[in-house]
Amino acid sequence: MRQVVLDTETTGLEPSHGHRIIEIGCVELLDRKLTGNTFHKYINPEDKKVDQGALEVHGISNEFLSDKPFFGDIYDEFLEFVKGSQLIIHNAPFDVGFINHELALLEEKSGQTIEKIDVSCSILDSLKLARDNHPGQKNNLDALCRRYSIDNSNRQLHGALLDSEILADVYLAMTGGQTSLTLDDASGVSGAAEAILRLDSNRAALKIQMPSSEEINSHEDYLTMLEKKSGNAPIWRQK
Repeated sequence: MRQVVLDTETTGLEPSHGHRIIEIGCVELLDRKLTGNTFHKYINPEDKKVDQGALEVHGISNEFLSDKPFFGDIYDEFLEFVKGSQLIIHNAPFDVGFINHELALLEEKSGQTIEKIDVSCSILDSLKLARDNHPGQKNNLDALCRRYSIDNSNRQLHGALLDSEILADVYLAMTGGQTSLTLDDASGVSGAAEAILRLDSNRAALKIQMPSSEEINSHEDYLTMLEKKSGNAPIWRQK
């Protein structure tokens, strides 16, 4: 299974107000393992300037973006990286909405039909997953890092690639899986190829330690206490 963890930074909050994507960061997962393959581009938003509020979040200035490629220049490379994968995005409607807005603008310029990102890829919203797992709690990326002991000490400002890398760790921890940066472990031996330790069939039989009468009576007394408190027979006495 191929998954791509994706994040964007933008000039503002609303594509309907003309705001544009200025950074895309992607991290590849293959069979729930980080492969080390990434996609990262800064993008010139053409005539749209970065809002002050957005600048305070990600620190990406109009001057920095002035010599960067346009979205149309990086689109083919981006599509090649993500197409056919499952995209893992925190608050997916936001990023998907912006990417589809960029695709609509590109379609208008080129006169060619361009597939929406949620057609080219399936989408998993990690924010929805976090809310389902932790209802009523904060589920932004910083809160999830604290909850799952993920190091986000380098996250002074938002950044698409850094946030994708952090989200990949959070997603794997949240879903109970691998967080290694490579397909192999530190020893260079693939987990799938590790030898299975088998016990000798001629080994001595394990010693069975039976409880004493005192231990049995103590256990029965404890069960009687549980039954009185709960009003129900403990599972050990149910037939």
